[in-house]
Amino acid sequence: MIDHIRPAQLPAWFAAAGPRPLVLDVREPWERQTASVHAQGFELLAIPMGALPASLATLDPARAIACLCHHGTRSLRVAEFLAQHGFDRVANITGGIDAWSQEIDPAVPRY
Repeated sequence: MIDHIRPAQLPAWFAAAGPRPLVLDVREPWERQTASVHAQGFELLAIPMGALPASLATLDPARAIACLCHHGTRSLRVAEFLAQHGFDRVANITGGIDAWSQEIDPAVPRY
């Protein structure tokens, strides 16, 4: 099952999901250069959506992973892909980095 969480709900989701939480940023490199989050209480890993199939073996299926993109559409597709490949604790960060800027850190530029 894929959880749908807002950025402001992320700390509570990670607390319930277990140790070593991961935010998987699936945006393109130019997007991350435009706006990025700062890892606080979680690990941040950037793998563009198109590169994920080739990088799947580098991810731990037992780990809690919250997927992040611009508005939440690509990250939902990635979360579904991960769930189909045996990842049990997967979430989509609804609203993406745009919502992150509004709910968590207004210093993150909106684009």
